[in-house]
Amino acid sequence: MASTDERIESAKELYGRWLNELWAGQPVAYELVSEDFVGHWPDREVHGPDELASIIDKTRTMLADLRFVIEVEPIVDGDRLAARWIGTGAAPDGPKRFIGNDILKFADGRVVEYWTGTSEG
Repeated sequence: MASTDERIESAKELYGRWLNELWAGQPVAYELVSEDFVGHWPDREVHGPDELASIIDKTRTMLADLRFVIEVEPIVDGDRLAARWIGTGAAPDGPKRFIGNDILKFADGRVVEYWTGTSEG
């Protein structure tokens, strides 16, 4: 059984991959999320790695050069992680900046559920 410190580091590492690989367009959804993954956005629910990859591809089509910077370091409590980030990208009408909060639930080294809130900023 992993120690608390190892679980915290593992969750932070997975979140780093979530932001820096998955949202960068790398095909890692099946590595990072479970088959029964559920993502909760304010305007939709996403089920499974294929739907997640599709949403990410759609977002990346609307925002070129999509990047994230962690504003508030991840806080891990049990099987959940919370963090705040700043995102930037280039839209057809100019640069965009937005902020968001993520909560991720983990099981067996993968994300099983995700909640996010995002706003322009």
